[in-house]
Amino acid sequence: MLRWTRAWMLPHGGLGFSSPSFTRVPVAPSSSGGRGGAEPRPLPLSYRLLDGEAALPAVVFLHGLFGSKTNFNSIAKALAQQTGRRVLTVDARNHGDSPHSPDMSYEIMSQDLQDLLPQLGLAPCVIVGHSMGGKTAMLLALQRPDLVERLIAVDISPVETTGISNFATYVTAMRTINIPDELPRSHARKLADEQLSSVVQDMAVRQFLLTNLVEVDGRFVWRVNLNALTQHLDKILAFPQRQESYLGPTLFLCGGNSQFVHPSHHPEIMRLFPRAQMQTVPNAGHWIHADRPQDFIAAIRGFLV
Repeated sequence: MLRWTRAWMLPHGGLGFSSPSFTRVPVAPSSSGGRGGAEPRPLPLSYRLLDGEAALPAVVFLHGLFGSKTNFNSIAKALAQQTGRRVLTVDARNHGDSPHSPDMSYEIMSQDLQDLLPQLGLAPCVIVGHSMGGKTAMLLALQRPDLVERLIAVDISPVETTGISNFATYVTAMRTINIPDELPRSHARKLADEQLSSVVQDMAVRQFLLTNLVEVDGRFVWRVNLNALTQHLDKILAFPQRQESYLGPTLFLCGGNSQFVHPSHHPEIMRLFPRAQMQTVPNAGHWIHADRPQDFIAAIRGFLV
């Protein structure tokens, strides 16, 4: 029997709105501002935990840019049922139901998890990170190998991906959306889709981006913090320079139709993750878990054995 726990906390700023970018902003005060360059603080992330056998390392899913923990709902349930493990899905800061903050970097996203995983008694665990979540997972493994039993990086490398992705285009397109207040939800989504379509031709990508469109007090707003993503997009598309290696079992799971993991990345992958295995899922793009969910689950289960 599955049971789940959901927890999230809104910082003292409550809900606020930034009209120029049409963004829902539960504002978390920046700890780096006004305190002489102090380090940013970890945030209490939103998560969903499926129960399982405590003796087995839990599986933790980290979503990509513009995603949320709900991206892995069906996969998390299937994996919990098939393996008997606890499965955690997490919203990154500035995404989903987690608090917003002007601080956005892989270092601080890793720190968020360094706080959360021991609190939940889930360390060491199996970390499965897609895209941005994969880079967060890689950095966590490099910084705190004691928290990571094994690592799966989904269609992402520990290198800069600026020239590969269209994420900057997506951010720009989302910021230009203009939806009148009090419009019925179905009409609002249709209007937003029409406005996005001039820039984002792929309907599947538009539908993915539109999962972030939510209604708050009669207004349709983006639940991702577009201000923070815009300000820090260069850092999100890069990867921090590291000298240490993670010596645990590591799988790089790549989409057969994706260009995100290139053979030229392999030397850096092997430098940082000397036990890395490479596996390709045929007929899958960047969002492997959406394109080929059964193959995605099978690859994870195969790596857990």
